This record gives sequence, structure tokens and C-alpha cells, in this order.
Amino acid sequence: MKVTGFTIVRNAEKYDYPVVEAIASVLPVCDNFIVLAGDSDDRTNDLLNSIQDPKLSIKHIIWDNTLRNGGAVLAAETNKAMAEIPFDSDWAFYIQADEIVHEKYYNEIKYKMEFWKDKPEVEGLLFGYRHFYGTYDYIGNTTNWYRNEVRIIRPNSNIISWGDAQGFRKADGQKIKVKQIDAKIFHYGWVKHPATQQKKIENFSQLWQESYQKKESEPEFDYSNISSLEKFQGSHPSVMTSRIEEKNWTFVFDKRKIKTGTVEKIRSFIERKTGWRIGEYKNYKII
Repeated sequence: MKVTGFTIVRNAEKYDYPVVEAIASVLPVCDNFIVLAGDSDDRTNDLLNSIQDPKLSIKHIIWDNTLRNGGAVLAAETNKAMAEIPFDSDWAFYIQADEIVHEKYYNEIKYKMEFWKDKPEVEGLLFGYRHFYGTYDYIGNTTNWYRNEVRIIRPNSNIISWGDAQGFRKADGQKIKVKQIDAKIFHYGWVKHPATQQKKIENFSQLWQESYQKKESEPEFDYSNISSLEKFQGSHPSVMTSRIEEKNWTFVFDKRKIKTGTVEKIRSFIERKTGWRIGEYKNYKII
């Protein structure tokens, strides 16, 4: 079985993406790994070059900044990375620059890739998600956080990155057929210094809006503007240890200030009772 990992990244230092940790967390289950490095104006290339692993292949490219509608540039660059995947790969493992795989899931991931390898009807493997917010101590627990997404796909099978590169579909728009596995992605995209988070959000606005016009911004992102969070119980991936120890800001969530709207309360109640999330967005079909 051959597994190729892949990701895209640009300006990882400027926006404090844990891309080194993301790649390191996936390398143990990959035979090779492709990074498509965009045209950064910081030390992203130095960060990537610090990963001393022969599995790693770094390719450089200039992003097409004309693709501003709905984050389309992210999917376009991801598809370019997918085009670099060797044809003899059985699986392709996609990881975003702020996503980490906990080492406790390695055995499950390898077992399920091997188990489904020769069953072509399974086009991808679906992971659960933990979305950390504000700090490494809390995770989002409202229904607007996506619960699952595909991170392992069968390469060279007419599957493309979709939308803003959150997930995948067939080139004709059909949802891909997947199996859920007992593994989670730890998503740290909402955990960084408030000033850096504000800059990241402004940068994303440029990727999402065709008619983006820079406005006067706040100096720091306000993490307190959140309706509900849940205390994280468990361990973080070992590759995140140093980053967590070096955290240089403070965010304390006050449960007394929870203001969950009526609609969210109803949606959450139904989900707890039935497992069904009303209006859940899915790029996949579980088989």
C-alpha cells in the first residue's frame, strides 16, 4: 500500500499556521508527502525546509489571486497539489496547514486504509473533527462547526478539491462515497494570538470576495464573541507540545455569558436525541 500526503501553504509564519506540526503529524502514515508552497512574503520556505525528512517534496508555485470568489483559489491550488500525486499511490492524505492528526489514531488510520484499499466503491475516508477556539482548552460545540470531513481520498479517480478546499467531490459535482473511521482531526485554525487571528481573517476576506476593499480593522480579534464552548477533555497531539507551551496570550471563557439562541437550542436538542444535524453541509455520502 502506498500513501501520499499533500497540502498547500502560503505565509505560514505571518498567520501562525502550525504547518510544520501538521505535516509531521501525517508523515508516519505516509510513504511520501507533497507540499505546494505558494508565493509567501515571510519565512514559510525556511519552516518547510526545517522538516528533515526524505519523504518530503516541496514544490513552489504562484497563487492565482484572481480567483477570489468563495475561496476558489484554495481549491485551485489544492487541485494543483493533487496533480503531483504519483499514479501508483493507493491513497492520498490531505491535511490543511492548521490541522493535526493525533498519534493515537495512527493504527486505526493505517488499518482502515489497508482494509478498504482494494474496494474501489470506497472513494474516501471520513474523519471526525475537534475545532479548538481561542485557546487550546476549549472546543466549539454548536451546530455551525462542521462535524466531519474527508481527508483521505482515492487519487487519480476524478476527485477534485471543492469550494474553498474544505472537502472533495467528483469533477461533475457528485458527492464521493466514503467510510467513516474512528479518528479525528484536531483543527487549530481559531487558536492564535488575537492580533494574528485578526490579520488572518482579513487575509481570508481577500480570498473570498471578488470586490474586496480594505477597511479600517480592529487591532485584535475578539474571541469573547462566541455563544458557547466546551471544555476540552483529553490530550493534544505530541507534535503540538512546544507550541502549546509557548502560547503568549490569554483567553478565558466565561460560561455565565453563554447566549445560545432559541434556534440553536432546538437544533442541538434534536442532534443530541437523534444524531441528525439539521441542514448539515456534506460533500460526501457515507456508505
